[in-house]
Amino acid sequence: MNGIDLRSDTVTKPTPEMRRAMYEAEVGDDGLEGDPTTRRLEELAAERVGTEAGLFVASGSMGNLVAALSHVEPEDAMLIGARSHMAWSVEQAHGHPTYGRVRVRAVAERGGMLPVEDVELSLREEGDSGGAMGLVCIENTHNSANGMPLSLPYVSAVSEAAKRHGAALHVDGARLFNAAVALGVPAASLISDADSVSFCLSKGLACPIGSVLCGSAEFIAEARKQRKIVGGEMRQTGVMSAAGIVALDTMVDRLADDHANAKRLAEGLADIEGVQVDPDEVNTNIVFFETGDKPAEEAQRELGEAGVHCFDLGGRIRMVTHYEISSGDVEAALAAVSRVMRS
Repeated sequence: MNGIDLRSDTVTKPTPEMRRAMYEAEVGDDGLEGDPTTRRLEELAAERVGTEAGLFVASGSMGNLVAALSHVEPEDAMLIGARSHMAWSVEQAHGHPTYGRVRVRAVAERGGMLPVEDVELSLREEGDSGGAMGLVCIENTHNSANGMPLSLPYVSAVSEAAKRHGAALHVDGARLFNAAVALGVPAASLISDADSVSFCLSKGLACPIGSVLCGSAEFIAEARKQRKIVGGEMRQTGVMSAAGIVALDTMVDRLADDHANAKRLAEGLADIEGVQVDPDEVNTNIVFFETGDKPAEEAQRELGEAGVHCFDLGGRIRMVTHYEISSGDVEAALAAVSRVMRS
């Protein structure tokens, strides 16, 4: 797609170093004796987030699903945010037997966070009704809340609430490393009180495919079985995993550049008449804004015609910065938004 592509940080192409690593990757059958490059990626991922083991999966959605199936007993429930990515997945899979064994309850987030008191209430109500809540899921960063990074004290508070009621905590950390860079802390510290985490290699880190699910060795052993059940066992995965190793070694620290570009984008949007956005709410690489009297669908179409590609999501425009977006691209995008809003 020509122009400035701000639809998502999944649109990036592999770096030259990733392409070389993919070409030269040592491979094996990951469903049989194991793929050596994938094993190295899984070990590296687990080391970076401070867990015992990792499991390469095709996507963040698969990682979250496999985590739910590994943590939750059949017919028990899990708790998610009403505006979370997992909620989108559940809605898309309505009636699908893969989700049939897990009942889902959702509570409304505030600023991307599940209120701890609402988590406690939901866990208590589930127990009082004779059911069991086996899992609480939070999203860090929270996509719909301008990529809000969730702090360690908050994650710890949710973990304590979950454990008081015998539930595990899973972190949908699709952009976990964005959160770590934004907060200036190691990624491992953000999930130290969680039971599992899934993070994307293809969001922000520029890999062509893949996520890694991490947790204890016992949990990953079960997750490996569940991955096979949902069709996620692949073969010579080292071709893809090689890019993930490069990403974890070279693409994390530079996320700060994406955050700076997103902040500049939000500040510039705030100066455009008719645009509603709060730059103070933008701390990572995601910017949501409203276009006043101009319908978001119309604004998205006109911006696309001007060569600036974005998404209308629920009446808000979302723009996401990534390593292929320069400061000059941000200024060009702002100029296009200004023209569209004046039209």
